[in-house]
Amino acid sequence: MLWRALLGRFGISVVTLWVVSVLIFIGTNLLPGDVAQIILGQMATPDSTAALRAKLGLDKPPYLQYVVWLQNVAMGDLGISKAGLGAGLGTPIVEMLGPRVYNTARLTILVGAIAIPISLFLGLIAAMHPGTKLDRSITFATLNLISVPDFLVATILVLIFAVSLGWLPSIVYLRGDETGWVLVKTLAMPILTLTILVSSQIIRMTRATVLNVMSSPYIEMAILKGVPRKKIILRHALFNAVGPIVNVIALNLAWLVGGVVVVEQIFSYPGLAKLMIEAVQMRDMPLVQACAMIFCATYIVLIFIADMATILSNPRLRHPK
Repeated sequence: MLWRALLGRFGISVVTLWVVSVLIFIGTNLLPGDVAQIILGQMATPDSTAALRAKLGLDKPPYLQYVVWLQNVAMGDLGISKAGLGAGLGTPIVEMLGPRVYNTARLTILVGAIAIPISLFLGLIAAMHPGTKLDRSITFATLNLISVPDFLVATILVLIFAVSLGWLPSIVYLRGDETGWVLVKTLAMPILTLTILVSSQIIRMTRATVLNVMSSPYIEMAILKGVPRKKIILRHALFNAVGPIVNVIALNLAWLVGGVVVVEQIFSYPGLAKLMIEAVQMRDMPLVQACAMIFCATYIVLIFIADMATILSNPRLRHPK
């Protein structure tokens, strides 16, 4: 049954990725403007524009463009930059994505390494002491942080740590050779902002899920037998609450890869989300499509991993009647 569930989830993921690729291709082609005119600029004439469109393959029917693009993506060829972003016109997109993927992955790993342990700890502490001042304080703080938009959190942190105190830089400037304390200080502002935003959601989900499991009959029986609440939560309730917790962690990690557009713009962080915004502004459609596929593939892979963790942690899903 486990292999059947694994193959079923894998098939759904592949179909979802294909549907997303269709939507991405259609959406990018509906954007206004002409990349050929953007490239030629003031030198654009009807003849030169038509010639450049033919050279770039933009004169072919949309379905043929999609088939060619999908075949290239499946073989790992993301195409060539058409609008001259970064190193210039004709630069392979893979080369342009390399540094941005590294920066985004580094930020995601650092934020995840800080936010996930802290969030699980605070969520479990709140669940162990429901109704107390500690629980109400954690719940009040996380509810307020979830309600605050990311740009406001970033702005407040800039005003405090960069403007008032002068401890941290308000803009991330990476030369590529930063190490140790210099790297920590450079990345501190976006890491702190994203840790606050991500932690609040994971804390609330951890607390709510554990408390929901605590209302189960077998938990109530353990309480009646005198088993300490801490032992019940850590040894019994937590394992049955793994599914929803892992899912919210996966969604937040995927958001860190592609959904932090505002944070990257505020701190000028050279990540994938910022690159995609620049590509949209220049109407560099192959680059937009490549970034969008990376974001969607990240979501699908992380959700697939979360589903597998849920199945493995729950015997009722591994052996359904």
